[in-house]
Amino acid sequence: MKNYETRARELFRSGYNCAQSTFCTFCEDLGMDFETALKLSSSFGGGMGRLREVCGAVSAMFMIAGLKHGYTSNNDDEAKAKHYKLIQDLAEEFKKKHKTIICRELLNLEEGPDSPIPSMRTDEYYASRPCEEFIADAANIIKSELL
Repeated sequence: MKNYETRARELFRSGYNCAQSTFCTFCEDLGMDFETALKLSSSFGGGMGRLREVCGAVSAMFMIAGLKHGYTSNNDDEAKAKHYKLIQDLAEEFKKKHKTIICRELLNLEEGPDSPIPSMRTDEYYASRPCEEFIADAANIIKSELL
């Protein structure tokens, strides 16, 4: 059986952003090749391009939920409501552990975007950032809820 948490941690430790690490862990289950999954999720790291808004790992959960259970009809309000309820439930599961889904709040950063230049991935970076835990939790949440 595939260990999603371990794979998500490995991807993050190898240099991928939080969204990529979470989303790409599930790309095979979604019928998507790794490179396409990387490109699709690349914009959501750092709370959406380091804007520090919704956590990239959370955004990845939502993308996975959309690919697995999203709606396609433009006028099916029941399907939309069901899907939005799923998204809200996923967010609540994450909030139970971390109190928020907002990147800057998770990292105790000031309001506003961060520099677009990513932080160097060093041992000190990994030791000081809780992102790996957020990614692992997101992978476990989406696995238990959807797969």
